[in-house]
Amino acid sequence: MNFITPTIDIIVDKLETLNSEMQPLWGSMTVLRMVEHLSDAVELSIGGHDFQLELPEDKIERAQQFLGSEHPMPKNFNVKFATPEMTTRNSNLADAIEEFKTKWASFTQHYEDNVSSTGLHPNFGKLNHQQWLRLHSKHITHHLEQFGA
Repeated sequence: MNFITPTIDIIVDKLETLNSEMQPLWGSMTVLRMVEHLSDAVELSIGGHDFQLELPEDKIERAQQFLGSEHPMPKNFNVKFATPEMTTRNSNLADAIEEFKTKWASFTQHYEDNVSSTGLHPNFGKLNHQQWLRLHSKHITHHLEQFGA
């Protein structure tokens, strides 16, 4: 499968093809909430959230192998850190995209300043910069497809 190249220009170009009226092909997120969710994932990758590992440690290696595979993210996968009850914090899609750009810049700077840094993902364990890039690539592709982009 072809996943989006995880660079800010390519990602933003795709996000800017979305509009607030689009309905998801699966799931219950609005476009606005989905872009905020992508920002939340980027913030998670630099330690911006205090989540615990939800996956048993003996399953981490297999989960990380999935990241390197060509398999897409599963549809309708429920996680505790992204629930339908979550409210939006931006008043419009343009603001949510700007927030994403800011979070991505922080992510980029974090790993430039901390080359060997890792961050904990609740379902994949500790990930390094390259693993986070792969996860973001697969995750962003998944949600763009959710809205037909």
